[in-house]
Amino acid sequence: MRTLIQDSRYGLRRLRKSPGFTAVAVLTLALGIGATTSIFTLVHQVMLRSLPVAEPGQLWRVGDAVRCCYSDGYTQGNGNGLPQNEWSLFSWQAYKLLRTTTPAFEQLAAFQIGEANAHLSVRRAGSQAPVATANGEYVSGNFFETFGISSWRGRLFTDADDREGAPPVAVMSFHTWQGNYGSDPSVVGAAYDLNGYPFTIIGVGPPGFFGAKIADSDMPDFWLPLTTEPLIAGATSRLRNARLAWLDLIGRVRPGTNPKTLEAELQVRLHQWLASHVADMTSQEKALWERQTLHLTPGGAGVSLMRENYKEALWLLLMAAACVLLVACANIANLLLARGLKDRRQMALRAALGASRARLARKALAESLTLSVFGAVVGIAVAYAGARLILHLAITGQDTWVPVNPAPSAPVLLFALGISLFTGVAFGIAPAWMASLANPIEALRGVNRGVAASRGVLGTAATQKTLVIVQASVSVVLLSAAAMLGQSLRNMEHRNFGFDTDGRYLVSIDPRISGYRQEQLVPRFREIEERLQSIPGVRMVGGVLEAPLNGWVWPHDIGVEGKTEEEGSSGWTRITPGFFEALGDKIVMGRPISDEDNADTRPVAVVNETFAKRFFGKESPIGQHFGPVPQKNAGMYEIVGVASDVDFGDGLEPMYFLPEAQSTQFDDPESEEREVSSHYLYNIVIWVPGKPPGLEMRVESALANVDQNLVVHGVKSYSEVIHADFAQQSMISSLTLLFGAVGLAVAAVGLYGVTAYGVEQRTSEIGVRMALGANRGSVVAMVLREAFSQVGVGLALGIPGAIGVGHLIARQLFGVRPWDPLMLSGAALLLVLATLSAAVIPARRATRVDPMVALRHE
Repeated sequence: MRTLIQDSRYGLRRLRKSPGFTAVAVLTLALGIGATTSIFTLVHQVMLRSLPVAEPGQLWRVGDAVRCCYSDGYTQGNGNGLPQNEWSLFSWQAYKLLRTTTPAFEQLAAFQIGEANAHLSVRRAGSQAPVATANGEYVSGNFFETFGISSWRGRLFTDADDREGAPPVAVMSFHTWQGNYGSDPSVVGAAYDLNGYPFTIIGVGPPGFFGAKIADSDMPDFWLPLTTEPLIAGATSRLRNARLAWLDLIGRVRPGTNPKTLEAELQVRLHQWLASHVADMTSQEKALWERQTLHLTPGGAGVSLMRENYKEALWLLLMAAACVLLVACANIANLLLARGLKDRRQMALRAALGASRARLARKALAESLTLSVFGAVVGIAVAYAGARLILHLAITGQDTWVPVNPAPSAPVLLFALGISLFTGVAFGIAPAWMASLANPIEALRGVNRGVAASRGVLGTAATQKTLVIVQASVSVVLLSAAAMLGQSLRNMEHRNFGFDTDGRYLVSIDPRISGYRQEQLVPRFREIEERLQSIPGVRMVGGVLEAPLNGWVWPHDIGVEGKTEEEGSSGWTRITPGFFEALGDKIVMGRPISDEDNADTRPVAVVNETFAKRFFGKESPIGQHFGPVPQKNAGMYEIVGVASDVDFGDGLEPMYFLPEAQSTQFDDPESEEREVSSHYLYNIVIWVPGKPPGLEMRVESALANVDQNLVVHGVKSYSEVIHADFAQQSMISSLTLLFGAVGLAVAAVGLYGVTAYGVEQRTSEIGVRMALGANRGSVVAMVLREAFSQVGVGLALGIPGAIGVGHLIARQLFGVRPWDPLMLSGAALLLVLATLSAAVIPARRATRVDPMVALRHE
């Protein structure tokens, strides 16, 4: 320990005597360690941490697929990239059966899946203040008890609160209570109108508890008992529909329970429940229900849509950050090697006075580790800023809150410490090895003569060149990856969406939580469009259920009249008559939806070109009839027009459009629920050529004049909508470009140091060459040739590596080949320019060598 302390003090004295070297080395390490730690911070928060609950290791989830949306029917996992027949979601009836018949669970809780939250309008009872918007999540009465948490204020749910007919109550999240209500203690016990219905706030959740799921949007502000769902949802309620699976299940198992045995028991219970509903199944479901499988998976981390959405991006960025750290380590190793060569006489004297090779190596390693610790301390600050930047670029720039804390936690600090020790050893091995080769004879005869023949010096020069080659090859990989991802993002943002985004604006509203009844919707939307169209400069206004690139599209299978079998799947949406003109979607055949398409006329539809080709081929679709399966609905809609294809977010797929003013009746509850829900249009498209100033304020004012209680989420230009839609890709591209630029700069600094040191070592040789008639041009060419020979080897190794990385990130690329010669050439050109910039200064310095001084020195 005494020796360790002495070596550490020695390392600190050495660093204090070289403030310039120390500052450069610490900054370089801070960039590498900080970049890696910032990405690990998010990896830990999004992918590795457990829920902040009691004994998370005792929690098990029933099912293993992460679903964003509910499942309709008695079979699951037959599409959307999910395993065949994999059961993960449950109806309310199935949940009650499993809870009451599975004693191995101490508690089995249910909560609403994925992003399908209850969107709420919130106002304190009796208040005349404008309504606020919030996200609600339906949970079972034992939800909080299952996780073993206590309330911060008031109390949490019990099973008595989740009985049908119980007084409506709600629990507010701590984040919402603190951020939206200023930690007002009077909130607890107060009555609030949620979507117009009175609920009593009985408690506030504990700090840090955000529920059982992590998503990048719609995190719950309020928890509501499952049995209050019909009150909020009305005609679209899912609670009593056995076909609709919309609940995730997590339970706390009793000690000593074998998960495999419990899984088998749950599988039996599931099949028993399915067998009791065979009479309600379709023919396809009857053929598949006995094949349904169920898996029990650890539930301590909850259900994370965010983990599914961001895991590829985070691992990609972690690898890119590791590459930056590798370049930084190589650069510091080069600096220490050059520094060690200058101190080799001192090392030789120490060896001559009896210092062992191990002691000399330890002193060199002590300096390296001290540097790495300083780099880690500064790197933690860089990591905190970097994690905040990533959150802003990818998530919080969307005006949403996610339960991700960029501040360094204990695991992150341990990671930073571990990575700093690793890097300290990594870049300290070569200098320590060189120090251990110190020869006492050099101290006796002097080290300035005959060093060219010294095996240690030659070995050090070779090591330095190898490190430069590593930096060059890694830089090429980073730069090519950044170029490919950047071009991919440009391709996505500037591809043909099927309409001109210039001059188009999107208004997001929520008529459902504004309290409108279905019969009010058509006249209300007509009034909204008239008010908006009266704004100076507005050319056309059109409403739509979910606008292109701004939401989801409901798909279902289609049956065509005159054909005996279903033909395939199509998306659909509902619109007002001005939608096509407002969006700039051209009608290529027939006519658009018009004001004449109302409740008193036959049901009609407009289809897109892909729909027409998919279902009718070369036959004209005008006048043809189709409908959603089953086949008895095949004559439901008459096609009156064909619109050009528009990308709604998943590429060009079959799509049809229904008039807002028309409605049809369905026998099955699920189809009827969709029919009713589809009339609540959430978007309004406005065409305003020329982008007049103050449009957003005028739009909000016009909507307020229509109805003060109409919930308006915002007004955005379509360029903002597109940018938000590609926020994750933009974050990946920006950070990879940043990592590539940092790696290139660090590599250039390393090359400069090696080249400058090489020129210094060859001063005598250069003087002799110039004394014998060599001109300055030949000296510059000699120095540049030496530098470019190392970079050339780095390019030869880096380009195949870049192609390999291109194949690894192929899923992140759009319209870019992993072996794109333009991207690879651009990366190589940047490296060549950096090499030229780094080598030209030492080369010019070499031309100033005075031959007489060099010869006299020799």
